[in-house]
Amino acid sequence: MPAKGGSASGRKKVCIIIVNYNGQKYLPDLLGSIFSNQPNSVLQEVVLVDNASVDNSLNWLKQNYPQVTVLAQTENYGFAKGNNIGINWAMANGCDYVFLLNSDTLMEAGCLDKLVSAIEQDDKIAVIQPKILLWPLTDLINSLGNVIHYLGFGYTYGHKTPTMNHQLGRSIYQVNYCSGAACLIKLEALARTGLFNEEFFMYHEDLDLGWRFSLMGYKNMIEPRAVVYHKYEFSRSIQKYYYMERNRWLVMLQNYKLLTLLLILPALLMMEAGLVLLSILGGWHQEKFRVYLYFLRVSSWKKLWLTRRQIQKQRVVSDRAAVKKFSGVIEHQDSPARGVDKIANIFFNAYWQIIRLLIIW
Repeated sequence: MPAKGGSASGRKKVCIIIVNYNGQKYLPDLLGSIFSNQPNSVLQEVVLVDNASVDNSLNWLKQNYPQVTVLAQTENYGFAKGNNIGINWAMANGCDYVFLLNSDTLMEAGCLDKLVSAIEQDDKIAVIQPKILLWPLTDLINSLGNVIHYLGFGYTYGHKTPTMNHQLGRSIYQVNYCSGAACLIKLEALARTGLFNEEFFMYHEDLDLGWRFSLMGYKNMIEPRAVVYHKYEFSRSIQKYYYMERNRWLVMLQNYKLLTLLLILPALLMMEAGLVLLSILGGWHQEKFRVYLYFLRVSSWKKLWLTRRQIQKQRVVSDRAAVKKFSGVIEHQDSPARGVDKIANIFFNAYWQIIRLLIIW
């Protein structure tokens, strides 16, 4: 459990966590935005978890921002474990919330104040995300919240669309999950639900956490009045396909009830056949077949079974309620599924609209 948070003044304490891996080029803008836009209503601590960077990150930090707490690691632990290291520090140091920030982001003034004010309105809100805009194309959306596709894909709502196309108003709203690029998380909720699944390493860990929050009866919310800018670049590394595909299966096998998995199995198999073909055509078939090798190992199933048993034991929400807002289409997805055309979307969506009515458990 987290240590008792807050301060003598009664203000909530937020730990800003930045996981860094050879990202020194981003740190001047990020830390400049953090320390020039300090919150008025909350206390902030800044913690940087360095995943064994070999650039000048650590020396630069020591010279320019000695007030930042640096947790230097001896190897690259990825996004999931890197953030967990920071979260555990926050829990041990009396924080109420953690604010996860990618190293390639910038904060707008008042961001933390608005996020904390919104999350404090409802005990059931576990995590809240600001409006994330692209940088330097600040009239374009990066994320207005993320969507879960019933076959385990996740995509950002509104990506690369003009802000003028979205009537956001001043009200917070609920989403499937919040982007790990920038989100405020309640430590009390994390203590109940568990932290990021470190088996994921990178990709889908935010989707998994948001799904687990929902299964525990919590809400994933967006506060559109709070703004973060993201220097988003689509990763062209072929290795990412291994993590995206493996973790897509992990999140489904852990979080769905068995009857739901049986219902979606025909669509899963059809999607799998299509993805194998795409992987061959796209030259990333070796990463796809690595996923199958992972699931052929007994040790993988042991870890999966232990995680699944814990999630299913803790959950308080039915699959019927949990999947109510899941999508049957993929509107934007920087993943192997980006080749799914309109006809495939129509088919998979039609299948989902039918079988979702059968999920009564």
